[in-house]
Amino acid sequence: MDWDDFADWGHRVTDWARDYRKTVSERPVRARTEPGEVLDALPQAPPEAPEPMQDIFRDFEDIVMPGITHWQHPRFFAYFSANAAAPSVLAEFLTAAISPQCMLWQTSPAATEMETRMMQWLGGAIGLPDDFAGVIQDSASSATLAAVLTMRERALDWQGNRAGLSGQPRLRVYCSSEVHTSVDRAIWVAGIGQDNLVRVPIRGDWRGMDPRALEDAINADHDAGHRPAGLILSVGATGTGATDPVAGCLEVAERHGLYTHVDAAWAGAAMICPEFRSYWQGVERADSIVFNPHKWLGAQFDCSAHFLRDPDDLVRTLAIQPEYLKTHGKDGIVNYSEWSVPLGRRFRALKIWFLIRTYGLEGLRDRLRNHVAWSRALHDRLAETPGFEIVTPPMWSLWTFRYLPEGARDPDALNLALVNAINDDGRIYLTQTRVDGKLVIRFQAGQFDTTEADVMSAHDVICEIAGRLG
Repeated sequence: MDWDDFADWGHRVTDWARDYRKTVSERPVRARTEPGEVLDALPQAPPEAPEPMQDIFRDFEDIVMPGITHWQHPRFFAYFSANAAAPSVLAEFLTAAISPQCMLWQTSPAATEMETRMMQWLGGAIGLPDDFAGVIQDSASSATLAAVLTMRERALDWQGNRAGLSGQPRLRVYCSSEVHTSVDRAIWVAGIGQDNLVRVPIRGDWRGMDPRALEDAINADHDAGHRPAGLILSVGATGTGATDPVAGCLEVAERHGLYTHVDAAWAGAAMICPEFRSYWQGVERADSIVFNPHKWLGAQFDCSAHFLRDPDDLVRTLAIQPEYLKTHGKDGIVNYSEWSVPLGRRFRALKIWFLIRTYGLEGLRDRLRNHVAWSRALHDRLAETPGFEIVTPPMWSLWTFRYLPEGARDPDALNLALVNAINDDGRIYLTQTRVDGKLVIRFQAGQFDTTEADVMSAHDVICEIAGRLG
């Protein structure tokens, strides 16, 4: 393919993308292929001779698309949405075309300086003080890993990277039972070990950490000769939207000198609306905060905003400077590869720039507020429907429920059958979780182009399919 052919196919692909997004609501939300079906349709060996793009694109439609779960479907109510608003897609197209490697200021000055400014825009939009600095990571998992590595190094007086963990006191990190599994992985990768991730009891409708239990756990570890290193808090956790009492927990952590990280991967986007910031009151006292614009805010995956009260601790943990990575003759520059685990970096700031300029903060706020209002209206309607039980109340646009008709003998099996039947039906897509050991069904509204009618249609689908199960 030469660049003239590229231009022709670029037009065709753009037209295809437009038609796909305008008609995606007509497709079943979840892929209907069976395991191995796509694999079997792909040749076992690559072609020796060039093949025409016409044939490649036909196979894309015939083989790939049937195996796609449509995350941009307006009735995608599972997990958390991975949105891709139109201006963000255009920015990604441009990024792919110029394909910069943004590891250093000198390798992509515009990317580095735009990243600095976009993180300032996002920090101000969610109400963080001006003294926070930020970096765009690929995902909240990477931001959490970076935070855990920093906890480790601070607790070991910056000797862990050099000397390793052998012979050191057992490091302890504290969280609730509601945190994302990326926390567990970060603990593994950092070498701290699963047994040293301390699960602090939760309480209340928000299913948040009990600060008094946190204090007790830290004191017990001190008495046992362990070394408390860090605290990880959740704001809008994946299962039920669980949210820790940020101010109370950070106060405890400060007394004990712990490095603190707040995982607001989904719900952090809601903080562009001032009325939601009471959920994380006191967050400005945290050392590290992350949220994903690629979830609720509309930026195409991957794009994770990681804020730091003192980036020097993170840089001291991760920076490494062989001669070939040094920029000579330039002072005061930032090399964001020193703020991240990977050396190579993509130009992620461009899609934030396109997105915010296209919609404005108020346009984005309107979307989030609608999602919350529509989700809560659906919650109220299902709460009044006989046979259904609300298990956890709405946290922003996320809540959980169970189907409990009179005489149900095995509620867990019944609700698993219900969520599977709903997803096989294809009109909406939901996922399950467990609350206090009980299997429940999650509902979460957050797809960028969903409408009130899309959200409210879930009631009819849920009730219709539940009625078939009896």
